This record gives sequence, structure tokens and C-alpha cells, in this order.
Amino acid sequence: MPDNIEFTIKEDTLAKMLSLKKEMGFDEKGWDEWLEFVLNTISFEKKNISELEKIMEKVHFEKSYDEWVKNFSFNLNHIWQESSARDLDPSSNPNYKKEEHSAIVIGAGPSIPKHNHLEILAKSNYQGSIICTDRSLKPALKAGITPDKFEKYYVTSIDGIEKIKDFYTDPIISNYGHKINGIFSTVVHPLTVQNAREAGIKIHWLHALFDYNEGKKSFNQISALMVRAKNHLKGLPAIQTGGNVGTSSWFIAWQILKCAIVGLIGINHSWDENDSWEIITANFNAAKEIDRSDPLFNKLFPKIYNPEFKSYCILDPIFQFYSNALKEFITRSPLWVTTVNATEGGCIFGERITCATFTEFLTKYKI
Repeated sequence: MPDNIEFTIKEDTLAKMLSLKKEMGFDEKGWDEWLEFVLNTISFEKKNISELEKIMEKVHFEKSYDEWVKNFSFNLNHIWQESSARDLDPSSNPNYKKEEHSAIVIGAGPSIPKHNHLEILAKSNYQGSIICTDRSLKPALKAGITPDKFEKYYVTSIDGIEKIKDFYTDPIISNYGHKINGIFSTVVHPLTVQNAREAGIKIHWLHALFDYNEGKKSFNQISALMVRAKNHLKGLPAIQTGGNVGTSSWFIAWQILKCAIVGLIGINHSWDENDSWEIITANFNAAKEIDRSDPLFNKLFPKIYNPEFKSYCILDPIFQFYSNALKEFITRSPLWVTTVNATEGGCIFGERITCATFTEFLTKYKI
């Protein structure tokens, strides 16, 4: 192939390319360097991503499986006695119209303080559902996002690790807990559920799907049968989680609460480009042995350009797993669901994802 290739391009297309090249910080660099970066950002070797996801799923499963089974066994009596997340489904109401239901999922990503999203929401007249991830509940309440002002108020916990229990211990949670609906997976640590319960939060249970593809021998299948053995004869609803509470909350918004519009804030699934490499690689000892100039390092920690918000972010292997899962789930969600990324950064953009500033979201989706 010759070193130089000539081709025809429309003048307005060239102007757009020049503008984008400048926006991305390649104004003083060659076309070849910029195009190589763009192609790497868009494609990022799908085969490698697929292999990475398989590895992350296996590691997550092997690390947590025993803990999930133990947590479920301790939770089972409470699961039989308490409510199903299905009880929160509004579609049984004859006046229900899904287009009139929207939700805001509040994650705990760095864009929350960066753009003052909690303060903006607290001052708004938003009438839809508020879904706090467990980590974001305390900051949201302290910012003035309370069930006194936002009546349809939920908090979600999916992870089975014990430290999640600390997200439910602040006095402000006890002040408002009796007005908050909690949605918990059956494998959440029992101390997490206990703290939420003691704060007055009404518990609603669902299954987190992680090995249902194994059929009758899967823990998902066995635990579902055990739940149906008493009280919940129709079983509990089940959702995929994407490995994190943010993605789980997105599922809950439309699958359980039947909201046609789902806005996301604090769901970055990435690091800020200004974060230090020491922080980014802290949980990956192997990365410390790889030279930063090695192509392998760039595959593990790619720098991504978000054209919607004109910003960069950096992914690590876990965030690659999280973000790829969420984006795939969004493309496969029912056509009546509209997902709006109002995080104003991060890596959640692409097919079937509408991007808008949070102020724009609140102005457009007042329902």
C-alpha cells in the first residue's frame, strides 16, 4: 500500500473533522496520529474486550460465590417475611401510563461533586422517581434530596460485601428511612439489610442473576426454588446487575418501576483524565510491572474521548467490564425505554444513549 493516498471529501465534512480534531487536542498533530487515536477509541479491539469481560466475570464469580450463598442462607427467613420488589411495580394500576414515569439514578461517580448535581436536583421540581445507589444515599439526603420533597424515593443494594452496611448508619438515614423503599438482592450481606431495616427502610427483595445460564444446577435456580417454597409463591423478580449497583439501579428503574425515561448522574464508570496514575492503577499490581509506553498498558487502561461531552476519561479493567455491560444492556432494552446520560462525562455514550446536561434533562423531563 502506498504511503500517501488521495481521496475526495466534502468541504463541510472536512470542516467537521478539523473542528473535532481541534476539540480533541490534536490541532498541532498530524492526521495519521489523530485518526489512529480515533480508530483505537471506537473499536478498541472487540476480541480483547470480550476476553477481558470473560476474565472479569470469572474472577468476580470465584471471589464472591461462597459469600453470596452464605448471605442468602442468613437472609432467607427475612426474604420469606418481607416484600417482593414486584410489589413496587405500578403497572397493575389501571391508570398507569409508562410514558408518564421517569427516574433519576444517582451514582457516586466524580461527576456528582464536579457539576453540583445533587444541589441542582435538590432545588428542582422534579416529580419522577429518585433511585439512590447505596453509596449515594447519605450524600443525597444531606444535600436536601429527601423523600419529603421527592415522594417516590428508593435505595438499592446489590453487592454482598459487608462494608456496604456502613452506608446505612448515618442519623439522617434514620430520620427519613420510614419514607424510603429499599430494593435489595437476596445475596446482600445480612448486616447491610439489618442496618437499613433498623433505619426504617422498607425492604423489597429481588434476585441478582449471575449463573442462571447453568440451568437447574445454578445457584440462581436453587435459591429461586427455596424462595418460592414459602410465601413468595410466584417468586421474586430477577435482574442482571452488570457487576455493580449503578447498572442494577438502571435495570430497576425500567424493569421494576416501569419508568420509560431513565436519567443517569454519577454513573461515570471511568476515571477522570486528571486522576493520577497511582490512583488509577492502585488495585492492579500487575500494571505496575508494565511500562506505560507498552501497548498492553493502553489496552488495560485506555484513554477514551467522549464526543457528547467533549471530554476524556480513563478506563481500568473493571470499568471496562462495567461500562461495556451497561452499554450492551441499553442497546438490548425495550424500545419504550429511553436512557439519558446526564453525568456530563465518563464513558457511557453510544447506541440508544441520549446525552444531555443534567439541567437539560430536568428541563425536558419534568414528569
